[in-house]
Amino acid sequence: MVKDFDFPVNAYIGGKWHKTAKTFSIKSPYSGEVVAEVADSGIAEAQAAADAAVEAFKSWKKLTAFERAKVLRKWNDLLIAHQEELGRLTALEMGKPITEAKGEVLYAASFVEWSAEEGLRVNGEIMQSRFPNKRQMAVYEPVGPVYAVTPWNFPTSMITRKAAPALAAGCTIILKPAEQTPLCALYMAKLWEEAGGPAGTLQVLPALDPVPVSKVLMEDMRIRKITFTGSTAVGKILYAQSAATMKRISLELGGNAPFLIFEDADIEKAVHFTMLSKYRNAGQTCVTTNRIYVHKSLESDYADALADAVSKLEVGDPLNASTNVGPLVEQQGLDKVVSHVEDAVSKGAKVRVGGKSLGGLIYAPTVLTGIQPGMRVLEEETFGPVAPIMPFEDEAQAIAWANSTDYGLAAYVWTRDLSRAFRVAEALEYGIVGVNDPVPSAMGSNLPFGGYKNSGLGREGGHWGIEEYLETKFISFQLP
Repeated sequence: MVKDFDFPVNAYIGGKWHKTAKTFSIKSPYSGEVVAEVADSGIAEAQAAADAAVEAFKSWKKLTAFERAKVLRKWNDLLIAHQEELGRLTALEMGKPITEAKGEVLYAASFVEWSAEEGLRVNGEIMQSRFPNKRQMAVYEPVGPVYAVTPWNFPTSMITRKAAPALAAGCTIILKPAEQTPLCALYMAKLWEEAGGPAGTLQVLPALDPVPVSKVLMEDMRIRKITFTGSTAVGKILYAQSAATMKRISLELGGNAPFLIFEDADIEKAVHFTMLSKYRNAGQTCVTTNRIYVHKSLESDYADALADAVSKLEVGDPLNASTNVGPLVEQQGLDKVVSHVEDAVSKGAKVRVGGKSLGGLIYAPTVLTGIQPGMRVLEEETFGPVAPIMPFEDEAQAIAWANSTDYGLAAYVWTRDLSRAFRVAEALEYGIVGVNDPVPSAMGSNLPFGGYKNSGLGREGGHWGIEEYLETKFISFQLP
């Protein structure tokens, strides 16, 4: 078992570390070694957490925004101080290269810092009344206890992107981290405790099987908000389940991001753009480029340059600072990548570089050409280090192909034509568009993050993010 520094492994319920009857193993996706045995929460733990969240909400919501901000600022400082530990835990439990993982911790902290400040700006409004003897206003109140389900691919920042605005707004929150990555969530709960976070305000329920935990919390009328990042299939299930108790819901779901490279593109910069967007986190990012459409006049030169750059990526141990691409998180993810490449090759695609497993859960960074409609690599989210390239004829065709999906989270464009940049950005049916910008949401705690269509509901980040945790109350005074 790997444990070269102390980190919690028990559930965090009502301000106490709770041992469960069963545990489950967290294994390194790189070495296969057991990192830790973690508490396996179930129905009893979910019920206890719900009770604690409801009780804590009574006092937490009554604190001033300034008092809550003090705790959040301390949490922010502790997250930054423990960047090394959290980065290492991320690399150990999900295989993200350590340099990326440590950068993610700073991204996570930025949501806490922003929310501490934004909570101070949750102001009401005085409205002009049509009647001289009435005074009317709208006030904003916390929606109530929150149930949050977070993914494995960003095990620190996806927690703070939900927890920080919820806590700043005056809500309490119960976190169910992905079963692959509970260690970062538990460590962050430890830091919340050290920051002075009151018992029951933030709780963490690791669980190998999320269904029993979710069933309790989804059916509990007292839990007033659900926020989920993950697959569209699971998001739709939670969306349906939330109807019975009329919960507020935020969903950040799948993507199928296109990258449109026009004929005036600088190939060197477009390749650099692709490397940043496509291969970080081994392609396991919901906003990562999934489909590359390049103007036919540039296809050959762009493919050559991209293949050359990809061949130089260092693949291996995520704990090595020089590693660019680590393992995929689990066998299911690797199997999907393999099947997508095999499907494309069977239908005529050519492997320019990569195109094979390298042992364990590592897949070689890959570039494919000869891509045609009907290939799975175009129609599904690969979630791996595979870049399929397909040529287009003109702007209209590129836009049509980009929008021909049920998803609409992120899209990317490379052009030096300002008019085209505006036309295409406005025509793309996506919640996020990066024009000559491969990482538009980088350190974007003040920016709106979310998508159209099957990519979800609501926004995270900025004032949009905190508004997801607020109810609006209208108050009217009639004077004598």
